[in-house]
Amino acid sequence: MRSSTGKTVLLDGVAYVLSIWFGCGLVPIAPGTAGSLGALPLYLLLRRWGPAGVALGALVVMAVGLWSSHRTSRRLDQKDPQIICIDEVAGVLFTWAAVPNGTVGTIVGFVLFRITDQIKPWPARAAERDLPGGFGIMLDDVCAAAWSVAIVLLARWLGFLS
Repeated sequence: MRSSTGKTVLLDGVAYVLSIWFGCGLVPIAPGTAGSLGALPLYLLLRRWGPAGVALGALVVMAVGLWSSHRTSRRLDQKDPQIICIDEVAGVLFTWAAVPNGTVGTIVGFVLFRITDQIKPWPARAAERDLPGGFGIMLDDVCAAAWSVAIVLLARWLGFLS
């Protein structure tokens, strides 16, 4: 075990704040849903740059989440602590990158992501179970988001969501 230097303590603190998405993960009931809702201000900021801007933001959150969730889970000595919700932030952002701009698209993307995140269709559950550290924490939600994106794109193609 390494000693707690000032730098280590600072990095652990930054990782913790990011991994719980500025406190959303501390909500006692449904912290994943709180984290998904906590992504809304970032989405509203990013969507002015269109789907590519939202997708790029999701990639940045995913990269930061790989680091911060790994560090926080290691510090808490838990594989996937429930308080970590930066994975939901990345997942819902990926989903929102595919929805039409507006209130309906935002709500549909949120609901679809929450459903797929709860169900964890293949390979999401396998990623959560089999991948170590931050990879398992983050990639199960990214896989769930891929299902949400596929459903959104199909609905848009069929004319159900425009």
